[in-house]
Amino acid sequence: TYLWILSIALFIAALLFSTLTVIVDDKKIKIAFGIGIVRKHFLLENIQSASSVSNRWWYGWGIRITPHGWLFNVSGFDAVELKMKNGKIYRIGTDEPQKLLEQIQKRLQK
Repeated sequence: TYLWILSIALFIAALLFSTLTVIVDDKKIKIAFGIGIVRKHFLLENIQSASSVSNRWWYGWGIRITPHGWLFNVSGFDAVELKMKNGKIYRIGTDEPQKLLEQIQKRLQK
């Protein structure tokens, strides 16, 4: 029975955190893990700056606090760091940091 419970728990974790979808529109950056139950958004008007960064391996994956603020990541070490006007910092993990950064900066300039 423990094997079934563990299998079900791993299946649910995979559904919830196996992928990270990032969508940038004219008003906000939306991120959603897995099937979309776990999600967050950042209003562009609240972002002071964005930059491409690399995370240390020990920061891990998932949603966690790091010395550089909150990290949302499912794989790899590349991320885009968002510095908010209120002083908070968030990092969004991505396989294509330059592409994501370009989309964000293009909209921040509007």
